Parts: sequence; structure tokens; C-alpha cells
Amino acid sequence: MMIQESPTFSPLYRQIKGLILQALEAGEWRPGQVIPSEQELAGRYNVSQGTVRKAIDEMAADNLLVRKQGKGTYVASHNDPRALFRFLRLVPIDGDISSPASVPLECWRAKAGPEAARMLDIRPGDPITIVRRLLKFSHKPVVIDEIYLPGEVFQGLTLEVLQSWSGSLYGLFESRFGLRMIRAQESIRAVAADRSASEVLRVPEGKPLLSVERVTYTYGDKPVEWRRGLYLTDEHFYLNELS
Repeated sequence: MMIQESPTFSPLYRQIKGLILQALEAGEWRPGQVIPSEQELAGRYNVSQGTVRKAIDEMAADNLLVRKQGKGTYVASHNDPRALFRFLRLVPIDGDISSPASVPLECWRAKAGPEAARMLDIRPGDPITIVRRLLKFSHKPVVIDEIYLPGEVFQGLTLEVLQSWSGSLYGLFESRFGLRMIRAQESIRAVAADRSASEVLRVPEGKPLLSVERVTYTYGDKPVEWRRGLYLTDEHFYLNELS
């Protein structure tokens, strides 16, 4: 449905940003698709091109939109190779950055316990899908993830689907389930490898690991993923750029 509402509150460009976000959330423009020109959007919302440009600049800075010189502005997509390391902040110490290989281990349906329900903003007992997968860098196991997903959103996600997908996990979520991850919040602490982690990562029990817990949000600030990862940092470090 087209959004014809004109914003009335100040600052005006933030209102335009909100209206464009509404259109994205409604699926008016899909990931990887070009959005209307600044001139067209200015006419649609009855504002100046400069106001639209400022809104789009902020959305590009937020990785929601991507400007392509001479081509226009596109909805950001997880299938863009440049997006791979936006959420994965593990960098090799030797600087030789390469794409990791994702190895799905398990995928099953369950009922949300109190913690999963709280993290995903669903009710205890609601259906969830749980995924365990291994990330390998240069054929070496480095990350073991346990991922909790709302079952209603991810109906049809199976181990076979995961194994047949060759791109990033977020690329699969976007392509098959129409879900775009907008932002994430992480908590990081040091832990010791338990027996299960030691077997998968091929390290001794008690080996120091980095525990990274993440909640990822889609449009409307809705949590759609709770992830707990264990990172082996013998040959990698966690990079976070602050600005």
C-alpha cells in the first residue's frame, strides 16, 4: 500500500526517514531493489529534495540503504558480499580476511522457555526453531553458534534447507523468509570451553573462549533472533569500530 501521509513534526528529515522505513517494513521495496529517486520521494511526501537527501544519507549510514554511483539508491541486502562482516566482527590476526564456511549441525523445533521468550518477545511455550552451526575459517573450526528463532516466522526452516544454502545465514533469512536484520545488540564475556564446545572446536576442556550473546532486530525494533556463540580467538580477534 502506498504511503501518502505528509509529515508534520520537526525535524522534517527524521519524519521522512520514518515514512521510508514504514514503506520498507511493508515490503514496498525489497532488499536489493532500487527505491524511487529523491525527486520522486520529494513529490510523494511534499517536501524538498534536500530533506529527502538528508533522510537517505542517514539511512545509508545506518546500512538500511546503499547508494550506487550513477545507478541510484538501493535497499541494503544481506546477499551483498560487502554486508558479510557487518554482524560478524571476527578478524584474523594475520589480516588475511576470508569468508567463513558455515556448517549446519542441527535444526529442531521446540517450545520457548522463559529466557528465550523474553529475548524474542514471545510467550513461554510459543514455538521456536533452534539451529546449531559451526563456522570454519580456512577449514578450521572457530565459532559454534546456537541460534533461537521465532517458530511462527521461520516455518519451513530445516537442516536440509540450511545445508542446501550456500550464502550467509542472514542472506537465507532474507531470501526465503523475507526477513531483514537491521541491528543487533551483543554481550561479550570470557568463558571456559565445556565438553560439547571442546569436541566441536577441537580444543581442550577449559580452553578460554569468547562468549558472544546477540539479539538481532528487524524493522519496528522487533527481536527475531537470539544467538549464543562461542569464539575461538587463538588466530582471531573481535573488532568493533567506534565513532
